[in-house]
Amino acid sequence: MRLALTLGYLSGESGSVATDAAHALDLALAAEGAGYAQVWVGEAYGTDAPSVLGWLAAQTSTIGLGSAVMQVPARSAASTAMTAASLDALSGGRFHLGLGVSGPQVSSGWHGVGFDKPLARTRAYVETVRTALARRPVPPQGPGDDLPALRLALPAPRADLPVYLAALGPRNTELAGEIADGWLPVFFSPEHAGEAMDHLAAGRARAADPSRDVAVVPTVPLVVTGAAGATGGDADGEEAAAMARLAAHTALYVGGMGSASLNVYRDAATRMGHGEAASRITEHYLSGRRREAAAAVPLELVRSTGLVGDPDDIAGRLAAHAAAGVTTVSVTPMAATPAGRQRALTVAAEALSACGAGS
Repeated sequence: MRLALTLGYLSGESGSVATDAAHALDLALAAEGAGYAQVWVGEAYGTDAPSVLGWLAAQTSTIGLGSAVMQVPARSAASTAMTAASLDALSGGRFHLGLGVSGPQVSSGWHGVGFDKPLARTRAYVETVRTALARRPVPPQGPGDDLPALRLALPAPRADLPVYLAALGPRNTELAGEIADGWLPVFFSPEHAGEAMDHLAAGRARAADPSRDVAVVPTVPLVVTGAAGATGGDADGEEAAAMARLAAHTALYVGGMGSASLNVYRDAATRMGHGEAASRITEHYLSGRRREAAAAVPLELVRSTGLVGDPDDIAGRLAAHAAAGVTTVSVTPMAATPAGRQRALTVAAEALSACGAGS
C-alpha cells in the first residue's frame, strides 16, 4: 500500500487544506519528497482541477498527478479526453484521470445538467473518453449524424493512462470495478468496507478483462494529535481546531451536498449505522445551522473514516486499510497551520513504514 495527497480545491480560506497556490505547491513538493505516489486535485464550484494540475505538473517531477475528480457534467467526454491527453503529455506520463458525476446540487444546480440515469451516463462517457484516448474515430456526439467522425489530433497518449471513478453506492461501485482502472471512494471505513469491496469485485468479474487490477484509493482525512501533531504551539488547541474542521467537513458533505431527499454522502453514513445522526446533520445544515450540524457529527464516524490520533494510532489505521484491500490511502491533512499539514504528511509516511503495510 502507498500514500497519496488529496489537495481538494483551492478555497482561499484559512481553514482549508490548500488555501492558495503557494501552499498547494508546498504540500505537493513535501509529498513528492516523502515518496507519496500521487497528488489528487478536486473541483466543486471553485477552482477547476485541470488548471491546478497543469500548474503543479510544471513544478514537480516524479509524483503522479490525479483529478479527484473532474466532473462529468462539467465537460463533454471529448473535452475531457483532450484535457487528459494534454496533462499526461505535459507531465511526462504522470496523469491519472479521475471522473465522477458529482451530486445533484453541483450537477443540476451549478452546471445545469440533469442528475438522472447517472450509471448509464457514466458508462457512455467513459467509453467515449477511452475511444478518444485510443485515437479511434469518435462518432458525432450531437446533431448531425452525417458529419465525419474526428479523432484526437495529438500523438497517441499512453495506452495505459488510467481512468478512475468516484463512487459511493453499490451500483456505482460495481460500475467502477467493471469499466475503470481504479475506484475513488470517500467516507471509507475499513470496518464497513466488506460489502463495498464485494460490489467492486462483482463489477470486476463482468469486465472485459476480469484479471486486471483495480486500484482502491480512498480519500481519508488526517489529524495527528498530541505533541506529534504540534508545530511549536498549543498541541491541545491545534488538535481541537483540526477536529473542528474535520467535523465541519463531514457535516458539509453529509448535510449539504444534496437535498433533503437525495444525498449520496448521507446514504453512506447511514450504511455505516449513523442514519439518525445523518438525519440530524441534514436538518441542521439545510436550515442554515452549520455549527449545530458539525456538532451533530458522531466522533465514531469521524474516527472510522479518518486517520486520527498519535503516530501509533495512525499506523494501526493504515494497517486496517491495507487489510481491507486499499492500494493507496490519499490523505487530506487537517492540521491548523500549513506547517502542521506538512508535518502530518511526514508522520503518515513514518506510520506507514512502521506498520509494515508500505510497498
